[in-house]
Order: sequence, then C-alpha cells, then structure tokens
Amino acid sequence: MAIHYPNGKSYLKKIGSSNTKRTKNIVYGKRGMSLEDEINESNKYYLESGIAVIHKKPTPVQIVDVFYPKRSAAVIKKAYFKQASTTDYNGVYQGKYIDFEAKETKNKTSFPLSNFHEHQINHMKACCKQDGICFTIVKFVADAQIFLMPSETLFYYWDRQNNGRKSIPKEVIAQDGFEIAYELQPRIPYLKYVDRLINK
Repeated sequence: MAIHYPNGKSYLKKIGSSNTKRTKNIVYGKRGMSLEDEINESNKYYLESGIAVIHKKPTPVQIVDVFYPKRSAAVIKKAYFKQASTTDYNGVYQGKYIDFEAKETKNKTSFPLSNFHEHQINHMKACCKQDGICFTIVKFVADAQIFLMPSETLFYYWDRQNNGRKSIPKEVIAQDGFEIAYELQPRIPYLKYVDRLINK
C-alpha cells in the first residue's frame, strides 16, 4: 500500500508492520510488544486510574484507491496523509499539557536525528513556548533500555547538526534524561519522570 505525505514524498513503512527489530529481552512477559504498544498500555492504565489523559494522535489519511477483491472485503491500494504529522502523543497531566514522541532505534550507542522531521521539532518548540511539557521516549532495542529525553537535549543537537554530528550519544541521553525501568502497572511508568521535568 502506498501512502504519501502532503509534499508528495512516499511513506515507506508498511501498514500493520514495524520497521524496528523486536527485542527478545522483554520483562514481565508480553514478548514482541513495540514501544508504541507499551506506551499505549501505560496510557490506558493512567486513564483508567484517573492519573492522566494522554492519547496517541490519529493521523488523517485520504484514501484515493481501493481494490475490492470481493464484496465483503476492501484493500486500500493508495492513500495520502492529509497533513504532516506532529508528534505521537499528547494530553493533560496535573494541569499541564504533555506532548511527546516515541522512538525506537537499533543503534547501540547513539540516537540518529534522522528519526525526526523538522516540522515535528518546530511543533515541539512551539509547545514549549506555551509552557507545555515536551520530551521523547527513546528505546534502544538491542538492550531494551528506555529513556525519557528532555526536549532541550533534542533541540540542542538538532540545531547544531549542520556542524557535523547527526546523532545524540546514548551517554548524553542517559546523563540529561532518565532511564525508565519496566514495571507491572503501568508497564512504562514515564509520568514519574515527567514529575521531575515539571519540578525543574
């Protein structure tokens, strides 16, 4: 299935699949879950517990070509994103607006800046100017380590990438951010580290 951004460029990721390697080192069972699945599960817990209201943003898609192999089934052959996506998640926590991205990388020692688009960075900067809480949850798939990376770290490296560095070292993410350990409920307890961002 071909999906295109508003600027006409193709979106290569296949619907219903993941472009990241599944890790075998999952804690508390539920093998094969992607970072997105884990965050969605955590957000469901936060919502049902009355702790926060945070959802994955839907991406508007315009369908332009559908194949009907039989009356009871339809296969989307071609579609376009109606607009460029911003970030993955947003919501409200303790009266604060929360906006963040969730990214996985196969790299073992750094996080490639190519995982972001300029419009996403601009969106996060605009949210920060309105006192929103912005960050990225980064999962290093090889060792199943997850970090909450503050937006300031992302902006610093993004704004200076023309000087040569095209990635953020893992050690910097660990130093500037917070490593998130898996728990039973919620699976990824990222809001306890958002508390630290708020209290800075």
